[in-house]
Amino acid sequence: MAAVNAPAGAPLVRIEGVRKEFGAVVALESVDLDVNAGEIVALVGDNGAGKTTLIKLIAGVHQPTSGRLLLDGEAVRLANPNDSRRHGIEVVFQDLALANNQPVYMNLFLGRELVRGPLRRLDRARMAGETAALLDELDIRVPSARVPIRALSGGQRQGVAIARATHWGERLILMDEPTAALGVQETARVEDTILRMRERGKAILIVSHSLDQVFRISDRICVLRRGRQVGVRTTAETDGDEIVAMITGLR
Repeated sequence: MAAVNAPAGAPLVRIEGVRKEFGAVVALESVDLDVNAGEIVALVGDNGAGKTTLIKLIAGVHQPTSGRLLLDGEAVRLANPNDSRRHGIEVVFQDLALANNQPVYMNLFLGRELVRGPLRRLDRARMAGETAALLDELDIRVPSARVPIRALSGGQRQGVAIARATHWGERLILMDEPTAALGVQETARVEDTILRMRERGKAILIVSHSLDQVFRISDRICVLRRGRQVGVRTTAETDGDEIVAMITGLR
């Protein structure tokens, strides 16, 4: 699937020579990767390949031992997750990080609540309205923006987490196995939502163990093995056999 709104100049995100050590363990070594606006890049590899470590480096959870991250051609240092968010990077982790007892709209604005008046009271009506509009635009179907998260299905919860990332992630959306715990129908709906994010010009870096999913939604595939970057392939120009061979070390 061809990317849309790709920039003519510098990529939106560039990872240059990133290395990450945890004591004597080298989790990542010499990773180079570009992600453009309106593009979905899939990270694939066996367990321990370094996929989640790379996601956490870009999210500001960890800092690289060496190498650098550039946004729109400018080098940035992401010292913590708040730094990452300030640079327009949002993450959808496997555990979703949703507040189960809070309504959908409060989860969308968690930590960024809208207020009104001199007493700075929560503007619940505005938050609920903006949430409903975004969910409708992304075709994420929930009973209401005011229902608590605990009342939603797994796929609906995932949709809310993705909507939150879409709303606040101006540059890049990071996704770590977003459909791992979902059934076939809910997975299809989440994939549709991811494709709509791409249509909105978002850059998306997604970790997935499902090669079927990778070939359905990605524009390019980055293969990691034992912390090393094996290669990057254009999805339309490769096949499952080549990717599996790269993952397993047979090629």
